[in-house]
Amino acid sequence: MAHDGEPAARRAVRRLRGWGGVAAMGVACALTASLTLLPLARDTGGTPAPAGPFGAGPGVGTGIQVKAVADSCEHPEASLRPSTEDGPSVTAIKQRGKLVVGVDQSSYRWGFRDPETGTLEGFDITLARAIAKDLLGSEEAVVFRAVPTNQRIAALDSGSVDLVVRTMTINCKRIEQVAFSTAYFRAGQQVLAPKDSPVTGYDDSLKGRRVCTAEGSTAHEALEENSFGAVFKDEGDGTPADRDLLTVPNQLDCLARLQMGEVDAVVTDNALAAGQAAQDPAVELKGKPFTEEYYGVAAKLGNDDLVRRVNKVLEDYRKGPWQEAYGIWLEAGLGKAGPPAPLYK
Repeated sequence: MAHDGEPAARRAVRRLRGWGGVAAMGVACALTASLTLLPLARDTGGTPAPAGPFGAGPGVGTGIQVKAVADSCEHPEASLRPSTEDGPSVTAIKQRGKLVVGVDQSSYRWGFRDPETGTLEGFDITLARAIAKDLLGSEEAVVFRAVPTNQRIAALDSGSVDLVVRTMTINCKRIEQVAFSTAYFRAGQQVLAPKDSPVTGYDDSLKGRRVCTAEGSTAHEALEENSFGAVFKDEGDGTPADRDLLTVPNQLDCLARLQMGEVDAVVTDNALAAGQAAQDPAVELKGKPFTEEYYGVAAKLGNDDLVRRVNKVLEDYRKGPWQEAYGIWLEAGLGKAGPPAPLYK
């Protein structure tokens, strides 16, 4: 619940210090273990800066027109032009009176449960609330459902969520499975490993090393294409008791494996890894990002009116709220940055 009208994002800045260090990591893991499997998690509770190290550029403006991408897929991040017209998807949400959003609840600074209040907080959570406010008049008119990385698309297909706002990378494969908004963040894949590790980045230093990724992630796809000799799949014996240490449902599980010495490195989005490095001073990002990718809000294929409405929200969000949310949640770990400019089909 809001306290004396204070926005959730501003309240959260007062509590960020309490999440630093290894002790906080233990709290996060405990929360993940106890909460991730809940079928329903209810939450009641300017000018862009110069481009930063993760390449986020100015995003305020009318957007850039590009040709259809179905054949060439040169710009998978191009989306439908924004609109405020109510189609069948938006109408159904308004009749229900709640927006149902699939989110993470274990990624520090993106989507996590505050250990003091149990409230979901983070950059993605703030954006989801902004969409709910535009559609339904209140940022509290939202139901959050915790969705593992490997279940994001299935959750949309089944209709259990209206949208997924969960550091979901837009790529050529996924635009055939879900409908994305314009990009709201730019990131890249990078290696996370202990500071004293001989691993130097996404290179030959991974040879023979055990590398953890989340199932269905772009990091796993990257290793499928070029693993540099890393061991990133568990062959196992096929029995239910066989424990998969290298391919996990949620990306945070990889950090737990790394801390326990069960894997040697993690490959994931650098934006997520920076938050994990902030939690655990014994690990750090290695080398440089080796991809450039964009996060988008995902909807079920065919729900074009909802995608257009989200794109309208993002138009306004880039003009000030994006920077405020970034300053609260991400700037300390990622440096100055601004939202990516939208691309339209």
